[in-house]
Amino acid sequence: NMVDQIFIGQGIGLLGNAATNVAFPITTVVLAISVMLGIGGSANFNLLSGQKKEEEAKKYLGCSFTLQVVISVVLMLIVLIFLRPILKGFGATESVLPYAVTYTWITALGIPLYVISQSGAHLIRSDGAPTFSMACGITGAILNLILDPLFIFVFKWGMMGAAVATVLGQVVTAVLAIWY
Repeated sequence: NMVDQIFIGQGIGLLGNAATNVAFPITTVVLAISVMLGIGGSANFNLLSGQKKEEEAKKYLGCSFTLQVVISVVLMLIVLIFLRPILKGFGATESVLPYAVTYTWITALGIPLYVISQSGAHLIRSDGAPTFSMACGITGAILNLILDPLFIFVFKWGMMGAAVATVLGQVVTAVLAIWY
C-alpha cells in the first residue's frame, strides 16, 4: 500500500491517493483474517509436531490451506458483488469512486493470493524456514516496487497499473508459498 501510495500520488494525484485510502480497510480486514488462519494453523502444527504427531500436524496444514482458499474466495466474491456500497460506506465521494472502483476491483481479484501469501508466511515459519518466508514477502514487494512505476508512468495504466502491479506481486508471493 505504501509503494502504491507513492507512485499513485506522483502519477495520478490526490484522487488516486484518496481511492487507495478508501480501499485500505478491505486490505486490513483481509490481512486480519489471513493472520488468524496462519497463526491458528501454525500453532496447531507446532504443537502436534512437538508431540511427534507428524501426520496429524500435516492435516492441520491442509485444513488451514483449505480454509484460506474457501474463506478468501468468499471474501473476494463479497467485495466484488458489493464493491460500490462498500467503498461508499468507507467514505468514497463521487469524484473518488471511479478511481477506487478501478483499483479495488482488480485488487479484490487478488484476495485469495493475498490470504495464501500472508497465511502461508506463518505456516512456512512454523515449519522452520523463516528466511524463506521473509524472502517470499520481499520478492513480491520488490516486484510491486518495480512494476508500479512501469505500469503507471510508462504504460500509462494509472490506477489499473498500480492494482495490477500489486496483484502480480501477490501472485509471486503466493506461488512461492504454495511451492514451499
